[in-house]
Amino acid sequence: MTTFVDRVELHVAAGNGGHGCASVHREKFKPLGGPDGGNGGRGGDVTLVVDQDITTLLDYHHSPHRKATNGQPGAGDHRSGKDGQDLVLPVPDGTVVLDRKGNVLADLVGQGTTFVAGQGGRGGLGNAALASARRKAPGFALLGEPGEARDIVLELKTVADVALVGYPSAGKSSLISVLSAARPKIADYPFTTLVPNLGVVTAGSTVYTIADVPGLIPGASQGRGLGLEFLRHVERCSVLVHVLDTATLESDRDPVSDLDMIEEELKQYGGLEDRPRIVVLNKIDIPDGQDLADMIRPDLEARGYQVFEASAVARTGLKELSFALAGVVAEARAAKPVEVATRIVIRPKAVDDAGFTVTKEEDGLYRVRGEKPERWVRQTDFNNDEAVGYLADRLNRLGVEDELMKTGARAGDGVAIGAEDNAVVFDWEPTLAAGAEMLGRRGEDHRLEAPRPAAQRRRDREAERDESQREFDDFNPF
Repeated sequence: MTTFVDRVELHVAAGNGGHGCASVHREKFKPLGGPDGGNGGRGGDVTLVVDQDITTLLDYHHSPHRKATNGQPGAGDHRSGKDGQDLVLPVPDGTVVLDRKGNVLADLVGQGTTFVAGQGGRGGLGNAALASARRKAPGFALLGEPGEARDIVLELKTVADVALVGYPSAGKSSLISVLSAARPKIADYPFTTLVPNLGVVTAGSTVYTIADVPGLIPGASQGRGLGLEFLRHVERCSVLVHVLDTATLESDRDPVSDLDMIEEELKQYGGLEDRPRIVVLNKIDIPDGQDLADMIRPDLEARGYQVFEASAVARTGLKELSFALAGVVAEARAAKPVEVATRIVIRPKAVDDAGFTVTKEEDGLYRVRGEKPERWVRQTDFNNDEAVGYLADRLNRLGVEDELMKTGARAGDGVAIGAEDNAVVFDWEPTLAAGAEMLGRRGEDHRLEAPRPAAQRRRDREAERDESQREFDDFNPF
């Protein structure tokens, strides 16, 4: 059974926010207790965290669907719902997070590095939080927002200082087994190594990691063999070590042509041109291997390569190779720029930034996009007329109606709030009209008048008294 997986597709879903509660306080001898509905709890987040003890993505290969818990709804007597529990997913060091289109969302390197893959939904407000001087006893509450759900791709790129590359059965696994405490599988047939192996090497005061990448063959950068699957594991390495087999039994191969082929595949893959190279002529314990190494070494050195002769079986040339790699790694670390803590820059929105846009589409539909309008729509219970009216008031105060008028919308036109796949569509009826016909006496606006039964009854009585007084004056000429 496969125990190493370095690429998985993960489906994450954050928790939904709990709904707010619409409740009125009821107690004996206490009429008009007022609203006491509590707020809903926040949904849990889905967070990826780097854990040094995790070396594979196998768990997510078997269980690719992960969901955080939902927030609890609010209750009466001002009781807020419980927040959902966050879901923490440990990933190996060097995990890259991508979306379905291949865009990099995060590069998780270093113990404890985190990335929020799914944001939990907000809890809805209860009617106690919605009460105001104008709306003393709301008969509705806001719904909880749904949690963020999306598909992401996790790719593991081995975090190592040195990468051993070469043909299958060139002796890479044997070298890493004698240079470090790693114990990879070793056999005399191609593609013995099916997964990258990591080892820790100590050379003097320098400690570095070395990776044995599965064998490359011609066409590896296009997917042949295991190359494309594991070439990503050399991207983070500071130095590339070409392990050349000087005792190959294949008549159509020789160390120099093997080196040229591997370099061509690395070039096709891209992004590795600036890495220093070291060549190791392996298996010199075999007489023919030593003779071939002596023959090709001048040619390789003439190309500018630093060449070492080694034998994992006889354990010769390993000390010189180990210290040479330590020197290159130390230089690479010294040349690496010092990491500076990221400055937190706060960029407040402009005062006149409404935070939404109104566009007219080809079919005549007016689409409203913005964080606030879309969130308010998600939180509205459209089965409650009072909640719908509250939404209309909020949109009006935000300036959505004014912007619709400026864009050319008229009464009866279709308006959609949200994205195409999840929008609320309605026929627009302006709540406020603007025109001279709407104006009354100076300082008056009948659009803002509210029915007042007591005042109307008083005006009716005054009108009756005036009518009686006129009748009396007509009857009494004196």
